[in-house]
Amino acid sequence: MFGTFQQSHLRIEVNAPASIIRDCLMRPAVAERWLWPQRFSAGLPEEFEVGLSFTSSIGPVVIHHVVDVAQSNCLRCLLSQGIDGYHEWYWGDGWVQSRLEGISLLPLNLSQSVSLWRLREFVASRQQKTA
Repeated sequence: MFGTFQQSHLRIEVNAPASIIRDCLMRPAVAERWLWPQRFSAGLPEEFEVGLSFTSSIGPVVIHHVVDVAQSNCLRCLLSQGIDGYHEWYWGDGWVQSRLEGISLLPLNLSQSVSLWRLREFVASRQQKTA
């Protein structure tokens, strides 16, 4: 794998209960909406499950994912191809934490920061619709 080893660990406040945050992270169809321009391979189940293998792409860069942990408050994917490493999510009422480590040519810290910001905005817009 080409690139440099990078690691990033971020935690943000999100004005939402854990159940809404969980839906945004554990349901591929929902996650793909706020992770734009990242796209998942077709045919994914309603929720991520341990052992699920799929790809995502960001333009010409393809990332292979294998779901290693899928619990009520945690999701971890092992990554290969465009990123060799892992991405781990934890959440609870009012917060989300993301840890990303890997070797890549992509700017992982910037990508992670943008993704968390987009998640917070997406959750906020969902909260407004239900209020």
